[in-house]
Amino acid sequence: MPIKSGSDYIDSLRGRNLKVYLFGELVKEPVDHPMIRPSINAVAETYELAIQEPELGSTLSPMTGKSINRFLHIVENADDLVNQNRMQRKLGQLTGTCFQRCVGMDALNSIYSTTYEIDLKHGTDYHKKFKEFVKMVQSENLVIGGAMTDVKGDRSLTPSQQEDPDMFVHVTKRDNSGVYISGAKAHQTGCINSHWIIVMPTMRLREEDKNYALVGAVPADAEGITYIYGRQSCDTRSTEEGDIDSGNAKFSGQEAMMILDNVFIPNERIFMDGEVEFASMLVERFTCYHRRSYVCKTGLGDVLIGAAAAVADYNGVSNASHIKDKLVEMTHLNETIFAAGIASSHQAHKMPAGNYQNDDMLANVCKHNVTRFPYEIGRLAQDIAGGLMVTMPSEKDFRSPYTGPLLEKYLKGRKGVSTENRMRILRLIENMTLGRNAVGYLTESMHGAGSPQAQRIQIARQMQLGYKKKLAKDLAGVDEGESNHREQEQSDYFDRIFGLKQS
Repeated sequence: MPIKSGSDYIDSLRGRNLKVYLFGELVKEPVDHPMIRPSINAVAETYELAIQEPELGSTLSPMTGKSINRFLHIVENADDLVNQNRMQRKLGQLTGTCFQRCVGMDALNSIYSTTYEIDLKHGTDYHKKFKEFVKMVQSENLVIGGAMTDVKGDRSLTPSQQEDPDMFVHVTKRDNSGVYISGAKAHQTGCINSHWIIVMPTMRLREEDKNYALVGAVPADAEGITYIYGRQSCDTRSTEEGDIDSGNAKFSGQEAMMILDNVFIPNERIFMDGEVEFASMLVERFTCYHRRSYVCKTGLGDVLIGAAAAVADYNGVSNASHIKDKLVEMTHLNETIFAAGIASSHQAHKMPAGNYQNDDMLANVCKHNVTRFPYEIGRLAQDIAGGLMVTMPSEKDFRSPYTGPLLEKYLKGRKGVSTENRMRILRLIENMTLGRNAVGYLTESMHGAGSPQAQRIQIARQMQLGYKKKLAKDLAGVDEGESNHREQEQSDYFDRIFGLKQS
């Protein structure tokens, strides 16, 4: 039976043969672990959204002819990409954290177009096998994780030059039924909460790196996989009594290191094997999708802006002009992120495989904004909140028969506002800017989908300065004769966005 609801999803994770280590100990049942469960709850919301707002969280699949979760859809037009962004913002608003399914969604779409083009060149059958895999996960309504980031070792060396070949995931042996892979993937968002993991190369590869040019799907509980759970700031607060100090007791993100020790991938689940010239194509298409997926941070921004406005009201300063100005600036920055992401989706173009790819320049602008603006939004939220956000006594002190009444008296804000509600909002701001969900709102914003310099490189590649210089010289009446021809550049990007050329 396909998974339908959030509770169905949570039940589907029970009883798996997952090897998860946390604090040096093997976790008996991840679903019931108090530090892990909030991240599972966040993924469960992606199922609930499809029920509560089906036009946003689901869509019709041409592969199955049935309604499916939007995270599993192969996009058919620009509107599909725009609706992904709208869904991502909504889920950010609902959870205040990372809901862990965007990597899988973007991997599905980038692999779909790449396998089609590999087959055209090499006569392989990767695209057919991949479509069968997508049909299966759509029919069962599963969660797909994407594993791209290798641990990399010495970054000055290529994968095949590493002293230890396991610094990049690679094929260790082959037989007639498939391949075996070893290595490690770092910072794996939601991997323990996924049903399947798609393993992908992490960078451009050379001919000598053929054993690293592997794309394949494995069950999350496949033999040979070990997960080492990542720490998050203030994460042990989720194990304490009460729910105030955690700031967001119900939802959190998840990252883990994924160790692969001769993990088997059968032939029918292999979608690239040795075609090194397509590794960079896959990576660039994935990052193009994924960088505009960071509009999810605007949903978190909406929560943080709301928390800042609420605490200003609780403190009795909501009408102060400087508070209003800071909230305006927070909103301006948040909407600027969303504008670039939604524009990238809107400016999508059709790929040879039939699915749509969003605009690369605007995707990189979106993600580059994300590496900066949430930090400023967070700074302004802390400014409005005041120092009590980080010096406030614990919930146990608040519940204590001796210290509780003292805190009720001295931590009171504006008349008519309960001290507990003021504490809760302050803890939420702490959670999102310093605590557990600062991982998803701040540090992930910096390094997820490539660190800032990666976006600057892509922006530089697409600046088309020669074309722009020609525009200026034409208007200024500059005549440099033949030298103008050296500056003439093919303007595919501008032709496309102005609707002058079909891609």
